[in-house]
Amino acid sequence: MTAGLLSQMTSALGSVCVTYPVGRVVAVAGGTVHISGLIPQAGLGDRVAFHNGDLKGEVVRLDRDILHVLADGPTDGVAVMDCVRLLSRPHFAPDTNWIGRVIDPDGQPLDGEVLLPAGEPRALQAPPPVPHSRRGFGARIETGIAVFNTLLPVVTGQRIGLFAGSGVGKSTLIADLARGAQADVIVIALVGERGREVRHFIDEVLGPEGMQRAVVVAATSDRAPQTRRRCAWAAMAVAEHFRDCGLHVMLFVDSVTRFCEAHREVAIAGGEAAALRGFPASTGPALSALCERAGPGAGDTGDITAVFSVLVAGSDMEEPVADMLRGVLDGHVVLDRAIAERGRFPAVDVLRSVSRSLPDAASQIENIAIAQTRALLGQYDKAELMIQAGLYASGSDPQIDAAIACYPAIDRFLAVKDQRGTPAHFNVLRQALAPANQMRENLG
Repeated sequence: MTAGLLSQMTSALGSVCVTYPVGRVVAVAGGTVHISGLIPQAGLGDRVAFHNGDLKGEVVRLDRDILHVLADGPTDGVAVMDCVRLLSRPHFAPDTNWIGRVIDPDGQPLDGEVLLPAGEPRALQAPPPVPHSRRGFGARIETGIAVFNTLLPVVTGQRIGLFAGSGVGKSTLIADLARGAQADVIVIALVGERGREVRHFIDEVLGPEGMQRAVVVAATSDRAPQTRRRCAWAAMAVAEHFRDCGLHVMLFVDSVTRFCEAHREVAIAGGEAAALRGFPASTGPALSALCERAGPGAGDTGDITAVFSVLVAGSDMEEPVADMLRGVLDGHVVLDRAIAERGRFPAVDVLRSVSRSLPDAASQIENIAIAQTRALLGQYDKAELMIQAGLYASGSDPQIDAAIACYPAIDRFLAVKDQRGTPAHFNVLRQALAPANQMRENLG
């Protein structure tokens, strides 16, 4: 037996409790159970177990004499005066042996294999690095995807939002980034995902190649809201562990919308009033606290480059979660259903997307190409209805003529996903812009 395995087994045995504080059920209202007798020992976020331990719950509110607990499952069979045990907090201790594994928000394996705890436990809700000690953005990251290598560059320590409706290629794009992006470790949070989709994402979309350097934290849609909310916190804690080891971590949270929905359920169960479209006032601070933990590190630590996906119903970018998230991120990428329906993937709407790493992330020549591409796409977008209807006469507007000449090549370029690298991608982009430059020279 190796010393490392012995240490992990010792740690696992040391976390086993043999005595528990005990309380009693005094009332049950839906999924919320009211408990007496544990006020001196329990705090917000603590866990309890009912009956023989099959049903657990989380403390969401404290009164003078009563704990309000949100159960992890159906409360059928819970009766007044039932015994309730106060549990110790899970031993959540990320380690290098987590790479290639699928775990739940409590650090328990979901892939059918044993996973022993190792190292010091980490808090799921840790403070971010001190602002004045954090570094600025780092170098541009090679992603293997043309649009992110050129028009929407991603740099080390950047936090971007991926805004998309359902069925427009969001999960596939996340997997492409996870496989192709330059990073030491990939951490993926699947918050509220369907159980079948979790397996499909790991085996088919991410694949063995992606899992070789990835840690997947999953809480499926049937899990209790407090568990789904912990999923995002747990993934961030895993990313922070590897960041503190001096590594560059890429974190993907899919999706922040489900995190906010889970937070809403927990907060309302705890007595908060619903405010903006049903979301309580604490949603914004909870979202900001999560996002601020990602980003550049301080001192000798590494960085966390984060991608937070947002489900936008009907492409409504003004809905509460999307609006709150845009205000705390370093850029946003919008996937458009109309682009996906005509078969171009990734379905990135460049005109509605922004990377706040620009212009510093690109050279002067590259910034000129980026600006020219955006201008041509904008011209084509304004005239597209006339062009498609056959109402535009060639020669009426030189700028629209240039946009029409370049648009097919630019559109093909935006679908490129390979490993040719950033310089090669810019060369292809310049070739796509060549007709516009030639027309400009002809006009003198």
